[in-house]
Amino acid sequence: MNIPAPRPALLRALLMPILLGCGSVSTMAMAQSEAPSSTQPQTSDQIGFSAAVVEYDSKTETVTAKGNVIANREGYSVRADTIVWNRSTGQVLAEGNIRSIGPDGDVAYGDKVELTDTLKDGIINNMLVVLADESRLAANRGARKDGVYSLNYAAYTACKVETADGCPKNPTWEVKAVKVVYDPTKKRVDYEGARIELFGLPVVPLPFLSHPVGTKAGSGFLVPSIGFSRNNGIELEQSYYWRITPNRDLNGSVTAFSDAAPLGRVNFRSLDKYGAVDLTAYGTYSDRISTSGVANAVGSNVFRGYLEGVSRFQFDPYWSFSASGRYASDRTFLRRYDISRDDRLRSTVSAERIGDRSYFSLAGWAVQTLRTGDPQGLAPIALPEIDYRLRMNAPLVGGTVQLQANSLAIARTEGQDTQRAFASAKWDLRAINGLGQEVTFTMLARGDVYHSDENASTLTAIYRGETGWQTRSIFATAADIKWPFVGQAFGGTQIFTPRVQVVAAPAISNLEIPNEDSRAVDLEDSNIFALNRFPGYDRFEDDYRVTYGFDWALRKNNFTADVNLGQSYRLSNQASIFPDGTGLSDEASDIVGRSEFRFKNIVKLTHRFRLDKDNLAIRRNEIDATIGSRGTYLQAGYLKLNRNIGPTLEDLNDREELRLAGRVRVARFWSVFGSTILDLTDTNEDPTIFSDGFDPIRHRLGVSYDDDCLSLSLTWRRDYQPVGDSQRGNSFLFRLAFRNLGV
Repeated sequence: MNIPAPRPALLRALLMPILLGCGSVSTMAMAQSEAPSSTQPQTSDQIGFSAAVVEYDSKTETVTAKGNVIANREGYSVRADTIVWNRSTGQVLAEGNIRSIGPDGDVAYGDKVELTDTLKDGIINNMLVVLADESRLAANRGARKDGVYSLNYAAYTACKVETADGCPKNPTWEVKAVKVVYDPTKKRVDYEGARIELFGLPVVPLPFLSHPVGTKAGSGFLVPSIGFSRNNGIELEQSYYWRITPNRDLNGSVTAFSDAAPLGRVNFRSLDKYGAVDLTAYGTYSDRISTSGVANAVGSNVFRGYLEGVSRFQFDPYWSFSASGRYASDRTFLRRYDISRDDRLRSTVSAERIGDRSYFSLAGWAVQTLRTGDPQGLAPIALPEIDYRLRMNAPLVGGTVQLQANSLAIARTEGQDTQRAFASAKWDLRAINGLGQEVTFTMLARGDVYHSDENASTLTAIYRGETGWQTRSIFATAADIKWPFVGQAFGGTQIFTPRVQVVAAPAISNLEIPNEDSRAVDLEDSNIFALNRFPGYDRFEDDYRVTYGFDWALRKNNFTADVNLGQSYRLSNQASIFPDGTGLSDEASDIVGRSEFRFKNIVKLTHRFRLDKDNLAIRRNEIDATIGSRGTYLQAGYLKLNRNIGPTLEDLNDREELRLAGRVRVARFWSVFGSTILDLTDTNEDPTIFSDGFDPIRHRLGVSYDDDCLSLSLTWRRDYQPVGDSQRGNSFLFRLAFRNLGV
């Protein structure tokens, strides 16, 4: 007979004799309305039932549960419309809307399940296993033994099988195999006789595929990448990922080429309590070609490679240590194997202490030049560089005082050596007066000591300084006034801020001091109001000057605009130490400005410029624009430097360049992308070159597909700048990345 359901606690008490085999009744039916999470934990020899109706047949020793049945034992649970448990044989048979959940979160679905009374071993028909990361395994028939799934003629995918509207869809890719084994404890899927089907077509055979599942990475081979380059021919890269420990891993790869020897790469990463380390090494044997195009005299098959690494450690809230290093065996290795286009490699080391009001740094750095014609012996090595700063409240007058002590030693194996030390004190006071003006007063006092030798080896005369010991004193004062006006305009709020700055600095013996860090002078909106418009410390702008300009801003709901303009005027006839063409050599400086406009997230336009004070000729014209959405956009960049300096000063060459890049989404997941870089510099701007004013540097064009589980792209690139064995020509790269299967 059927008995109406008692309260849950009473139900568990009535079921206990059945589960333990104590006592017998002919028929019993009960219902339970409470969620399964409210049931008490079962002991190892019990199966806990929750169902609308439970019947027990003492003759056949079977328990039949019907109606939203949930059975639990030792972390395993089974939900079904009907569950029949034969207590004599230990067989558990489940039918209808079956959902079997393992202790690791994997869920198996099926039409019919035959299990043992441990609930973790059995056979499932029409099996679907949803793993913890929502990837899926499916087969007509599968088995689970000790919690490990074995499926014959199965399929796996990490793609969604439903649209956003809940309609079924075919996965973009799936792995089909003769046999699939999934171990929830190891979080790993192993295949025999596997192949990857892409858009329903078999494309990649993988006879011994294995990969991890879940959020944690696991060791294994990654999906290979294929490409073609003019330098090395057809390229095939195969990588292996080794998860050494939870906080350390290693990625090694070998790239085979049709026209060159294989290239090896190893990347090691480590993260611990105090910091992280990332190290990468490349190596191969190949012919080394000099930048003049002649084979290296050492012969063929010489070792070539590249090392790079970075690390940072935070030992406590104040002290940290960081280091980075880059070294290439020769000047064209990085370009030939398309690792980097950098023409200088910088290595640094630094120990820092950052306090509430103090800063200390002990650092060093070195440079390896990869530029054609640059002697490595002239590249600087700085060790050590010491900097200490202390900020405190100024007594009596208010404001803040910053004390600084700095020293630097620069050595070269075949060039000028320079040592520097200075101490300075800087006072700043900012106040708002009754008219709403923001007034800032600044005073600076500094004393320098320099020593240098082999000065004649520096090619540019104004950078050399005098040989031996030199001293210098610097004093400067400044007053800066801003007066913002706020009002309504163009349907929004505008802020107009006139600004005036007065700076006084007595004459300084600059040219007697070596110039190591103040060479690349470029007057622009970011430094027009600076106390010293030279970069670095080796040059300090003296004389008396007034600088004036304004900032204007407009704020609307979907639109913002920012514009600033500035110019300075020297108040004495003292000769300027700025070279001609920098915009600061005459009494009146050039006019500099910047404007930036934004409309929602669709348009961003930035324009920087410098106008000649005499004839308003454009000495600097820089435009960066981004138009479009995330899927379809156009990026454009244009730079023209016409500073009229001439070739006598390094770091200040004129140039003209155009950069274009864009992406067009042609379908939901498909897009076409491309970019180009054009050198528009001609001999009028740089007499040392032979360009006709339209010299392409690199073109790139490709097509890509990206959805929730697949990323593939085919890219064509053409390089036009040959250097040594890095030749001009076409390159092709095919990239295929599967979610959960590596990249």
